[in-house]
Amino acid sequence: MNRPRRQFLHLAAGAAALLAGPRLARAQTYPARPVRIVVGFAAGGPNDILARLIGHWLSEQLGQQFVVENRPGAGGNIATETVVRAAPDGYTLLLVGTPNAINATLYDNLNFDFIHDITPVASLMRSGLVMAVHPAVPARTLPEFIAYAKANPGKLSYGSGGIGGITHVTAELFKELAGGLDILHVPYRGAAPALTDLLAGRVQVLFANPALLIGNISAGDVRALGVTTAMRSEVLPDVPSIGEFVPGYEASSVFGLGAPNNTSPEIVAALNQAINAALVDSKFRAQIASLDGTALGGSPVEFRKLVAEETAKWGRVIRAGNIKPS
Repeated sequence: MNRPRRQFLHLAAGAAALLAGPRLARAQTYPARPVRIVVGFAAGGPNDILARLIGHWLSEQLGQQFVVENRPGAGGNIATETVVRAAPDGYTLLLVGTPNAINATLYDNLNFDFIHDITPVASLMRSGLVMAVHPAVPARTLPEFIAYAKANPGKLSYGSGGIGGITHVTAELFKELAGGLDILHVPYRGAAPALTDLLAGRVQVLFANPALLIGNISAGDVRALGVTTAMRSEVLPDVPSIGEFVPGYEASSVFGLGAPNNTSPEIVAALNQAINAALVDSKFRAQIASLDGTALGGSPVEFRKLVAEETAKWGRVIRAGNIKPS
């Protein structure tokens, strides 16, 4: 090899090292100060609990505090816009969830494009709902319920935690795939007041988190007919999956972490690695299970694909039902 060529290769290698240097330094020194995880819902709920669990893990693994900041409102849009507008330096993260996938279609005039403006970091967990009915409903199985609803159009009603929420769109998907059932939607300000009216018989059906319903199911106050996930629930093993009787039905909430667009790939990779370590840790997986969840994990690319699929799925349901935000 002649000398000029050797000099050129040496200079090129040096230039590449100089360009890579700042990126490697960012990854090696991150995080150098506390990181905030912004949550679009109030403290004490499942979103908040999950964020605190992963925040505690990341604090221990990465040596800086990961602090949860609750910014409820507009179905999670306020929190999302906070993160979209933040510097893409890895110090502001978003607890991503199914509401983000729903809101992309539900709201016409958002100030951001969620799929474009949020960089996926890692998926955390998937959790399903359970479909419960008041004991006065003369149906002990899901096929019996579907037959009864078809024979009595407009006579049944279901409660939800609010228009456009997961407890609403999950029921709408069920109505559609079960043959276009005519069941009235009654929205509430949260799933808890909807459960109160289910127990009183003012609504006959509710799709809700198993943790909210399991005590009433055990006491016989309500009857569980199916779970919304593709597989049966560990906490309700005797309750069938709705998909066993309604082909193509599957509905669940997915959660993960995201960062502002243009966040350094090295920082995203560092966070992804730490999160995936949590999701194979037996203690952390048990904490996920206590939230009626199933651990996910995987690469940022896989999480982006999951979010895109959920966005398309719920977008179709929202458009088909002409659902508008309250």
